[in-house]
Amino acid sequence: MITEICFEDVLLESAKEVFETMIYMSVEQCPDCITVEGETLLGSITFTGSIEGCMAICCDKDCAKTIACNMLAMEGDDGISQDEIRDAVGEIANMLLGSLKASLLKKNVGNLDVSIPCVVSGRELTSSLGEGSVEIIMPIYIDESVAELILQYRIAK
Repeated sequence: MITEICFEDVLLESAKEVFETMIYMSVEQCPDCITVEGETLLGSITFTGSIEGCMAICCDKDCAKTIACNMLAMEGDDGISQDEIRDAVGEIANMLLGSLKASLLKKNVGNLDVSIPCVVSGRELTSSLGEGSVEIIMPIYIDESVAELILQYRIAK
């Protein structure tokens, strides 16, 4: 089984790969523990297999709008709908887990079955897998916006 430190490395590398190659946005880990504040969108996707859990991205609405515009190759954000923004955040969660899954398969973690993404909006959004789970919360900069990558997992029974 791989360690939590390795999961952090794989999570950050997956985010960099997805954002830099698919959306043309840079990703860097925040040097300080900064949290996303205000009205946020949380895109999450669950997985099962030899490990089970949830991978999520949480960002404020402005960051989500920028992500959606880049995904859709839109110059301005005036014509983008709330549905398109939510869809983009869900698709980012899906792509992030896809990249993470590919990296974990190379580390002999075993196959992972993946759900469809879910997107919710609100303030101070949290989730939990319960007792015995590990949670990694990684603040990142997406270009200049702050976001959080969240990975919760546990060994499947």
